[in-house]
Amino acid sequence: MRLRYKPWASEKIGEYPQYVVAQPEEKKGKWNKEFGNDNPIHIEVGTGKGQFVTEMARANPDVNYIGIELYESVIVTALDRLIEAGLPNVKLLNVDAGNLTEYFAEGEVGRVYLNFSDPWPKNRHEKRRLTFKSFLKLYEDILIKRGEIHFKTDNQGLFEYSLQSFSWYGLHLKFLSLDLHNSEFEGNIRTEYEEKFSAKGQRIYRVEAQFQNG
Repeated sequence: MRLRYKPWASEKIGEYPQYVVAQPEEKKGKWNKEFGNDNPIHIEVGTGKGQFVTEMARANPDVNYIGIELYESVIVTALDRLIEAGLPNVKLLNVDAGNLTEYFAEGEVGRVYLNFSDPWPKNRHEKRRLTFKSFLKLYEDILIKRGEIHFKTDNQGLFEYSLQSFSWYGLHLKFLSLDLHNSEFEGNIRTEYEEKFSAKGQRIYRVEAQFQNG
């Protein structure tokens, strides 16, 4: 993804601490207090421009959502979307997902969403894939017992790799679709990328994988 540098992004992000949480490591183990309720917490790793996390929060007011995005020039668009929506059950984190255990306590998260992650197709970049075993360990550490990863992609190679990675790690594949938009699955919230790829006639792959701990 080619990023357009937005020099004003950092300043704008700083103006909305109610949406983009600064120093999230201080909220570790206290996210329900941050939201002011005891509702489940679901996170999206790589939230991009925020369409998915915002619409999920709108559709499920009894769930708290946290969108995680590394790039300021991308998350500022998600912030604009969130300001417009005015939803109380969404927060954004401008941090590196490789440090998830610094921001969330053990068992604090109810579900992890991975949508259209960078496929990092070269073998030497395998460790950067968000479904690589080191990332699965991070998710397992912060998820509730038998927590789930919900993964969507248009990339067949990444999907096949991820299924293998999930299986090797011992996750149970609860739901699997090789053509989501032509399946009977209901309630799918689309991302910006999903709409673009689907319009080009590309298949969307989806899987729900559950940890077998506990």
